[in-house]
Amino acid sequence: MIKKIAITFSVILYAVVVPFLDINETHVWNPDWTPHARIHEVWQLITNSSIGLVCLWLVWYKKEVLLSTILSLIVTGGFLLAFFLKGGYGGSMKYLDGSEKIMLGINIGILGFGIAFLFLILSHLLTKTKKTTHNKYV
Repeated sequence: MIKKIAITFSVILYAVVVPFLDINETHVWNPDWTPHARIHEVWQLITNSSIGLVCLWLVWYKKEVLLSTILSLIVTGGFLLAFFLKGGYGGSMKYLDGSEKIMLGINIGILGFGIAFLFLILSHLLTKTKKTTHNKYV
């Protein structure tokens, strides 16, 4: 059950919260972004939300947690990797006015996706360890 909760938490972040935060004048309708950058943003939002729907279907209907975990790790880990590589391509989490969404002194993207990524990995490792220990004594 912990894996299902970890996946659901991750999906809510990348398939619901991120579109909610990005479909506005800071991202999708940002007049300072080129139309080409905006199409990539909308593409990413649609793709990630679609992956999220597939993950929920896999985990709650098909009872397939491994593939759902991997897909969610790709989405959340992809963001984290992009953040850590930002210096190489000129990326930033700051808006043009210099502001940044911060919670507990950490950028909300790093905080949310960092927690989700770790939750996915830990839930997988903990339940995998449990199964191995259980099978050892069966």
